[in-house]
Amino acid sequence: MFFNLVILVTLFLVDFAPSSSDDSFIYNGFQSGNLSMDGIANVTYNGLLLLTDSETQNQGHAFYQNPIHFKNSPNGTVFSFSTTFVFAIRSDYGDLRGHGLVFVIAPQRGLPGALANHYLGLFNSINNGDRSNHVVGVELDTIFSEDFGDINNNHVGIDINGLRSVAVHTAGYFDDIGLFHDLTLISGQPMQVWVDYDGSTKQINVTVAQLAAGKPVRPLMSLKYDLSPIIDQTMYVGFSSSTGSVPTHHYILGWSFKTNGKAQEFSQLPTLPRLGRKGTSRFVTIGLPLISLVSLVVATLVAVYYVRRRKYEELLEDWEREYRPQRFKYKDLYTATKGFREMELLGVGGFGKVYRGVMPITKLEIAVKRISHESRQGMKEFVSEIVSMGRIQHRNIVPLLGYCRRKGELLLIYEYMSNGSLDKYLYDQPRLTLDWNQRFRVIRGVASGLFFLHEECDHVVVHRDVKASNVLLDGELNGRLGDFGLARLYGHGTDPQSTRVVGTLGYLAPEHTRTGRATPRTDVFSFGAFLLEVACGKRPIQPRQDGDDLILVDRVYSCLNRGNILDAIDPNIGIDFVPGQVELVLKLGLFCSHSEPSFRPTMRQVLLFLDGVVALPELSTLGVSSATLTFDRHEGFDDFIKSYASSLDYAYSRSPSVTDSFLSGGR
Repeated sequence: MFFNLVILVTLFLVDFAPSSSDDSFIYNGFQSGNLSMDGIANVTYNGLLLLTDSETQNQGHAFYQNPIHFKNSPNGTVFSFSTTFVFAIRSDYGDLRGHGLVFVIAPQRGLPGALANHYLGLFNSINNGDRSNHVVGVELDTIFSEDFGDINNNHVGIDINGLRSVAVHTAGYFDDIGLFHDLTLISGQPMQVWVDYDGSTKQINVTVAQLAAGKPVRPLMSLKYDLSPIIDQTMYVGFSSSTGSVPTHHYILGWSFKTNGKAQEFSQLPTLPRLGRKGTSRFVTIGLPLISLVSLVVATLVAVYYVRRRKYEELLEDWEREYRPQRFKYKDLYTATKGFREMELLGVGGFGKVYRGVMPITKLEIAVKRISHESRQGMKEFVSEIVSMGRIQHRNIVPLLGYCRRKGELLLIYEYMSNGSLDKYLYDQPRLTLDWNQRFRVIRGVASGLFFLHEECDHVVVHRDVKASNVLLDGELNGRLGDFGLARLYGHGTDPQSTRVVGTLGYLAPEHTRTGRATPRTDVFSFGAFLLEVACGKRPIQPRQDGDDLILVDRVYSCLNRGNILDAIDPNIGIDFVPGQVELVLKLGLFCSHSEPSFRPTMRQVLLFLDGVVALPELSTLGVSSATLTFDRHEGFDDFIKSYASSLDYAYSRSPSVTDSFLSGGR
C-alpha cells in the first residue's frame, strides 16, 4: 500500500516538473518551474507565468534554466526541434494594448541591453538587425510599428536577429478545408502556438489555434530557412515580453519543448483569473474588515456621498455605453491631477488647459486636456471621431487614450510625453539644445507620422497645424505629432459649410488662407515651414522692432542664391553634422513651401528624399523661385488673431497661445 502511494505521488510531481533531459521538458503550469526570470516576470500563486502585469511599464524575461543542445558541433547543422506553449494577453483598457510577447532562442538568458515598448524586450536601437545577435524568435505582436515593417497590430512573425520579421501573417488559423479564420491576440482567451523546425528540409512551421480546438493540419506560416548559421551549438530558450503606455498582462499557462522529436501536449493547465478578480480581491482583503466600521457611520457617509456625487458628477448618455472602454471616470482624473491643481498645469491653449496626472491604480502618466464646450449639438459624432482617433497607433503620434464628459466640458486623455514640446529646445535660451542628429531624427519621425495619417490610415487624416510646439518628445527624444481631430468640436453648432481658417500664421498654405479648406498638401506646406524652423532655430515669421518682419523662407532662399545655404542654419546645432544632410533639409523645406499645391511633394516622396532613396533634384527644375515662395502676410486673416508666441494647446510651457491654433482632423 505504501509503495503504491509513493508511485502515485511521484507521477503527480513529474506532471508539474520539467524532465531531467536537457533537450526535452514540459511545464503543465510553473509552480515547480526550473526558470530563470528577470524584469517584472513572476509566477502567480496558481502556477501561471506572468511576463508582464498591468501596473508596470517594463519588460519581463523567463528562460529555461539549462542550455539546450541544438548541434553536435559548432559548425554542424541544427537538429529538428519542436515546441508548443499556451498564452493569453489581457488589457485593462479594452482595445488599448501593450506590446506583445516572443518565444526566443538566444545565446544567453536575460537579453541584456534590450528595451521595452516596441522592442519587445529583445533588442535595442543599436543591435536590432545585427547579424551577430544569433537570436531566433516567433513574435505575437499586438502593436503596429512602421519602423519594423509590421502589417497590422495583430500578427505573428518569425524574427531572425531583429524585429523586421522574415515571415509574417495576420493572427489566425486555417480550417480543414483551407479557409482562414482570424484570431485576436488581445482577446484575453488562452491560445496555443506550435513552432516546429525540420533539420533536414530546413523548414520552420508556425501554427496558432484556440486552446480547445487542437492543432490545425495546415500551419499559419511555413518558411524555408537554414538556422545553422544563426543557432549556436548550445542556446537558451524562453520568452520575452514588454509593455508601453498601456501596461498589459502577458500570461504563459504551459510550455513543452523537445529536440529531435515532437513536443509533448499538456495534461492539465492552471486557469486564468476571472476578469475583475483583482478588484474583488481588494474588496475582500480590505473592504470586508471595514464593514463593521462602515455600518456605524452610514448616515454620515450618505450625506457625504451626495456632496461628492455633485463634485464628481459626469454626463453619460445611452449612446456612449458602447464607448465604455475608452471612457475615463472623472473621479479618477480628478485624483490623478490632484484636483486639477495649478502645480500640475502643463500649458494653456486655444481649447483650454492641459494638466499632468498619474492614474491612481495603474500609475499610468497622462496629460488631460480640459475643453469648455456648452453645445451638445453633434457631440455624438464628435465622440465617435475621438474613439476612432484613439485607435490610431503609431510611434510618432501621441496616443489619445480616451475621454470623459462632465457638465459643460469635455476632457481628452493622452499619453504623457516626459520631454515636452520641441519648441522649448529651439527658442528662448533653452537650457538644453538638440544637436543635428537629434533634430534630424525628430524631422524623420514627424515625416513618418504625417505619411501614416495621409496614406496609411483607413481614411485620410489632415493634421492642419504642424509646427515645433505641436511636436512632443518622448523619453528617448523621439518626435511625436501632438493631438488632432479637434476642429470638428469647434465647428459644432455652426454652419457645417463654414471654411473658417484654422491654424497658425507662418505655417498656413496660401490656398488654405483663401478657402479655409485643409488637404494633405496644406500639411506639406506646414511641414516645409517646420523643416526650416528646426534647421534654422527660428520661427517662420520673426517680429522686428522696425515693423519689417523677418520671413524665414525668404532668408533661406537668399542664402541659397548667394551660394551658401548653410549660412541659414542654427549655430546651436554644433559642428558634428553632415553638411549635405543639412542642405537637403533646407532645400526640402523650400520645396515644400511652394505656393502652388500641385508642385509640392507628397509625404511619401518626402520620406524617400530624407532617407536618401531618391536624390532631391535641383530646386530650379522643381519650379522653386523667389516668386513661388512669396508669403502673403494678410490674405484671409480678417478674423485671425495674430500671435507669435508658441501654441501650448498640448505643450509643456506657460506662454499664451494663438487663438484658434489647434490641431484638427479632416476626412
